[in-house]
Amino acid sequence: MKLFTPLINGIKTLKLQTKADRPDYPMDDEFQNNLPILSESGAYLYSAWVNIAVGILIRNIARAEFGLIRGGNDVTSGPLFELFRRPNRLMSGYDLWKETAAWWYLEGEAFWWFGPDYDGGLPHEIYILDPRRVRHESVTAGGVHDPFNQLKKRWFYQTDTDLIPILTDELIQFRDWNPWNPIRGVNPLAALALELEQDYYANKANSQLLKNNAIPMGILKTDQTIRPEEADALERRWESKYGAVKANRKIAVLGKGTSFEPLSFTPEVVKLFELKRWNLYTILAKYGIPPRVANINDKSSNLSGKDTAEQHSAFWQYTLIPTLRQFENILETQFFICFGLRETGKFNLGDIPELQESEDAQSNRDIAEINAGLKTINDVLKERGKETKPWGDKWYRPKNLVPVNVQSGDTSGEGHGE
Repeated sequence: MKLFTPLINGIKTLKLQTKADRPDYPMDDEFQNNLPILSESGAYLYSAWVNIAVGILIRNIARAEFGLIRGGNDVTSGPLFELFRRPNRLMSGYDLWKETAAWWYLEGEAFWWFGPDYDGGLPHEIYILDPRRVRHESVTAGGVHDPFNQLKKRWFYQTDTDLIPILTDELIQFRDWNPWNPIRGVNPLAALALELEQDYYANKANSQLLKNNAIPMGILKTDQTIRPEEADALERRWESKYGAVKANRKIAVLGKGTSFEPLSFTPEVVKLFELKRWNLYTILAKYGIPPRVANINDKSSNLSGKDTAEQHSAFWQYTLIPTLRQFENILETQFFICFGLRETGKFNLGDIPELQESEDAQSNRDIAEINAGLKTINDVLKERGKETKPWGDKWYRPKNLVPVNVQSGDTSGEGHGE
């Protein structure tokens, strides 16, 4: 145990940051003494739109079925197939990719561990580790920063009771590029720390505002001279009848010489709503989610079905597919090549309706170009990676359907349609 004492002491305890931990962000308002300031790791719990955005991303990532290919053929059986179909006794293949994507979008990295019983060779189980509890040996041991030698050092996983050492060949690390640390990923919300903090306090301010937003709410004015005790009594009577929720849809009866002046939202309050709207679009932009995918009606954009379909298609093409390709490349490098496997892994996107629309549009363009003589059928087949046809180098003129041999220039009319 003495051997692990300095390592255990080097592990940083995860905690919710408070004012004392963040003196560089002073906030002078009524909430500063009893509300926490959030770290990026806590955004999934306290920021509604971070929670919604991550939920949209991970459930769509899991929709793409992961398959194995060997020699151009699909692998549908065997130990490797079963490993990805059921990584461990408590997890399905759907859960594997959903949880991997969740940590990727929350922490910028994810870890697959081959389990406590792994003794080399092809793993039989895969467990997903909490990246916040994973530490690299260079962090706990100290010393000179040498990223090339540190890549071969061990990892440590901190449970509630134990510190588990893990060798580098016992896990797979999905890591996004980090300019500050070549070994670890970077939280995608790191640059949005102030926006998340502002959104949190704006929510608290709005809650306080709504609690006191009953009507009538304002100032009682009178042309009479009243003593302080009379003013207090008048305030109590008004509050008992019309204050807070009791004022809802009631008629206020005022005495002679008394008037009521309602109070409206101040410019500062209006700015809170604008700030929340700005933070909403900032979070969605960071995660690459179009407004319609998040069920947001943008007043400045078209709400037609075509516009919605285009945003859903763009969400897959420019946000999800690049992430899926990155996952494939990481597995290819750290798993399939590392274990000398003939198989490779690919996400099947053929059953995604949002992308099917794009394929239909591409087919229509191909047909139009074939009819115009810009392409032949074999040109299209080659672009799609399929086998060519013996008759695929001929094209038909739109009007009289006369076949033309591209190579010989033959226009004999053989095989023309009626």
